[in-house]
Amino acid sequence: MFSKRKFSRHKTKLQWLIAISAVLAIVLCMAFNAAPQAETQALTLKTITEEVSLPLPSPTLDTNESFWQLEQVRQDDTLQTLLRRMNIRDDEAIKFLLLSPDAHALNTQLLPGHIVEIKSNILGKLLYLEYELDEENILVAGLTNTGYVIATKKLLLESQQVLKSAVIRDTLFGATDDAGIPDQIAIQIADILSSEIDFYQDLRPGDRFHVIYEAFYNAGEMMKTGNVLAVEFVNNGQTYQAIHYGDASGKYAYYTPEGKSLHKTFLRSPLEYTRISSSFSAGRYHPILQRIRAHQGVDMAAPTGTRVKAAGDGVVAFMGRKGGYGNVVVLSHPNGVSTVYGHLSRFSDAIRKGDAVNQGDIIGYVGMTGMATGPHLHYEFLVNGSHRDPMKITLPTSTPMDGNFKTAFHAQSIQLMAKLALLKQRAQLAAYPAPQLTH
Repeated sequence: MFSKRKFSRHKTKLQWLIAISAVLAIVLCMAFNAAPQAETQALTLKTITEEVSLPLPSPTLDTNESFWQLEQVRQDDTLQTLLRRMNIRDDEAIKFLLLSPDAHALNTQLLPGHIVEIKSNILGKLLYLEYELDEENILVAGLTNTGYVIATKKLLLESQQVLKSAVIRDTLFGATDDAGIPDQIAIQIADILSSEIDFYQDLRPGDRFHVIYEAFYNAGEMMKTGNVLAVEFVNNGQTYQAIHYGDASGKYAYYTPEGKSLHKTFLRSPLEYTRISSSFSAGRYHPILQRIRAHQGVDMAAPTGTRVKAAGDGVVAFMGRKGGYGNVVVLSHPNGVSTVYGHLSRFSDAIRKGDAVNQGDIIGYVGMTGMATGPHLHYEFLVNGSHRDPMKITLPTSTPMDGNFKTAFHAQSIQLMAKLALLKQRAQLAAYPAPQLTH
């Protein structure tokens, strides 16, 4: 049996074990209770900023780097405003272009819609400039080792034949617009067939035509149209055809496929392209005078600078300033005929009073001098001093084809008529597509 002393010693050990276990239990409980609190306590962030010295970049501006820009001339542009808009800050180049006689067109003939292309460096120095003078010529200025040089260059144009068909809905111009045919070609069609069709009164909805014409391209872009080569027009069920033929001297005329002449001694329109903005009238409200007065000609709207052609062979009877006409040219023609061209912006440098001119020669450029509210050509046609409507008067035809050219003409006529036949067939297929087969 245990003695009291031994029992007391064991009792003491047991008490210590219980005490130690209790302490461990308390510690564990405190640990478990503290864990969730640690997850929800906000962390204290401390930002440390330290300056670090980096090497500065050395200048790397490359003044030899160049840029190309295209800009369209705007209304009322001057050379200075145009170059400023293109970020040219080159006083030397601007002074050269302002003073050089060869750069005259840049200072006096900036035409709205024409294109200017330049090459410059990052400092705004002009390296190259190209300006579209017209559909055939460009003005080129460039910086060389000896300074700036300037020249006029002729574009290398590639001729192609274009085949188009159109249907009349209301007007000839509406039909050509729908078919993507230029206005210049519409005017030619009306001029070629004007002795057969009155294009202001005779057209009917459903009339149709097929045309082959020249177009001239530079780098894939159409720069201008040329002559109508062949046309077939069906008006009110009647078919009219015309074939272009020219001789070695460059003169040309239009004939029926059989060789009957259709060429007239006068052009129906002296402009390369236009739309009638005011017709011939015994009484018209004048927009400037604000009263009714006779309008003894036709107004043909066109951009300033559009070339004006002599309607027929004749002599320059007058050339200068004349009242409400502004700058005007009057041509005298055989058989008592005279033609008047008013509101010109300027005259052709190639003519003087008393000079003989041929049909199609350039005599001036469209403007709005005199009493005009916008750029247009005022055109009059007089017979023995009496005004006639240029759009309706019957124009006399020229002499028949020389017999020496008939063989060559017939060969060309057969070729063009074959193309017209293919064009008609294509237009018919487009109008009446093949029926879709169903299974």
